[in-house]
Amino acid sequence: MQRRLPSVGHRRTAHWTPFPLRSLLVVHFWAPWAPQCAQMNDVMAELAKEHLQVSFVKLEAEAVPEVSEKYEISSVPTFLFFKNSQKIDRLDGAHAPELTRKVERHACSGSFPPSAAEQPKEELSVRLKKLTHAAPCMLFMKGTPQEPRCGFSKQMVEILHKHNIQFSSFDIFSDEEVRQGLKAYSNWPTYPQLYVSGELIGGLDIIKELEASDELDTICPKAPKLEERLKVLTNQAAVMLFMKGNKQEAKCGFSKQILEILNSTGIEYETFDILEDEEVRQGLKAYSSWPTYPQLYVKGELVGGLDIVKELKENGELLPILRGEN
Repeated sequence: MQRRLPSVGHRRTAHWTPFPLRSLLVVHFWAPWAPQCAQMNDVMAELAKEHLQVSFVKLEAEAVPEVSEKYEISSVPTFLFFKNSQKIDRLDGAHAPELTRKVERHACSGSFPPSAAEQPKEELSVRLKKLTHAAPCMLFMKGTPQEPRCGFSKQMVEILHKHNIQFSSFDIFSDEEVRQGLKAYSNWPTYPQLYVSGELIGGLDIIKELEASDELDTICPKAPKLEERLKVLTNQAAVMLFMKGNKQEAKCGFSKQILEILNSTGIEYETFDILEDEEVRQGLKAYSSWPTYPQLYVKGELVGGLDIVKELKENGELLPILRGEN
């Protein structure tokens, strides 16, 4: 496979004539030293069996630095989606469900990217409006607050945290349509971009100016007290699991076991990675009077940890509780 990388890289910079003109092409930028890449290779192999019309290619990111730089590949695994020799989407990280969803969506979306008649610009504008209004303070950045993928985004996050500003974020690497569309929507060509109440405030330089003039604190909403924040988090979904890691990758054996139990029930649930927020990690212990993780909540009420969940499953009580029947 490594021997084929230079030729694949060459195809990507020109016309991909070896692939059918109308096919969807999924390119996995990977590294042999990253175990999550091996896992996602297995996912791709399964998807290839289900979608025979889709071409899947692995590209060792460090072996083709020019290609990686061109497509801003800063971490692995990263997946790029091409149709008609045009990049149409992107996925950063080892997110098997999201990769499956994107492959299915693009494979079934027709031979060519949607035309203007099929997907008018107005639809994208509506989506962007919803995203910019998704929280009182929205940061569109490269990466996440926990793992910024450019220096400007990192500085922006540091400023917001320093001023105890409550914000939500959107990783523009995760959606190429949003990444390009927001530039025109906001008439602002670079990232990060900060919105308050759906209105663009500006990029890093503007935020630095507002900070220097003491205006930033009056413009952006402050984070709530910890107890208020924990109440909101525990009620974020009907079933909320606070764990080490996330649905795609548990980072401790107890969290892995409870994921397996919840997945076996077929009940929808959301997770919160307590390793990414020390304030929540420590604060929730006191809030719930429960000293360990994972912790499972239903409608904002603590059910318990792994041992409790195991007992409930063995007694046949877990499913009714998750459904809110008890």
